Amino acid sequence: MSTGQFSVHPQVQKALDSGSPIVALESTIISHGLPYPQNLAAAKEFESILVDAGVTPATIAVIDGVPTVGLDEAQLEKLASEPTFKASVRDLPMLRAKKLTGATTVAATAHIAAMAGVHVFATGGLGGVHRGASETFDESADIPTLANTPIVVVSAGVKSILDIRATLERMETLSVPLVGYKTDYFPSFWLPTSPYKLDWRCESALEVAEVFQAQRASESLAALLVANPVPHDQAWSEKEHDEIVTRALATAENIEGKSVTPYLLDYIVKASEGRSLEVNLALVRNNVRVAAEIAKEIAGLRS
Repeated sequence: MSTGQFSVHPQVQKALDSGSPIVALESTIISHGLPYPQNLAAAKEFESILVDAGVTPATIAVIDGVPTVGLDEAQLEKLASEPTFKASVRDLPMLRAKKLTGATTVAATAHIAAMAGVHVFATGGLGGVHRGASETFDESADIPTLANTPIVVVSAGVKSILDIRATLERMETLSVPLVGYKTDYFPSFWLPTSPYKLDWRCESALEVAEVFQAQRASESLAALLVANPVPHDQAWSEKEHDEIVTRALATAENIEGKSVTPYLLDYIVKASEGRSLEVNLALVRNNVRVAAEIAKEIAGLRS
């Protein structure tokens, strides 16, 4: 179905009409996170996890200028195999006007999903405040966008190449609610923990759904961020992680703007001989499973 503002896949529209659980998925991991054909296989796997859990997947992208909620086989293949733009919220008008295709970041995915009426979004790690931001003002659009986007976002924290402390401070300043999922400490993407203790913790998907329901009742427009650590048995070695991230940051001194994160992630994948990528996929799978349970609980409460 097309509303003029966006297009919705028939299966997603059916779930929206019936109040069935839906989980949104971003598309930058397809176009910019993995090589072909591993990226296509991963995208299909994430969707299959949701289908097996009784949840409708809604992978989001901009296709020929149209924000699209739920992709078909040909659209997934196009994103996986062809060069495409990396689209944040500010890029959406340009893509629409020029009828271009773009893979959506966390910010753009959350924005489009919430606009379509999807209540839960699973991703890998959020963007945030970059190290040295006091001089560069380099901050991802993810956090300020989520301050005005009513959706549950399940992530494994923020990428550990970022300034985690400053990112948490920005979330507090912008009044973005944050809960740990069965954890007292904020996870740091490849690692299940960090030095930063959280104020709030949820023990179950139902508890997260109840917090989200209470948040909506208070008329808050912010997202609810659910920090879900990568399982300890699938996490990266902390020693190797710290060594490689330190080297990566040292080599990126002359890289600026939105090129910083892709550069660092590519460096880390190569330096770790793919181990960081394996952990990345494991934590996304884990987030998708938790998001599925939250979506089901939200659907149950709303019904």
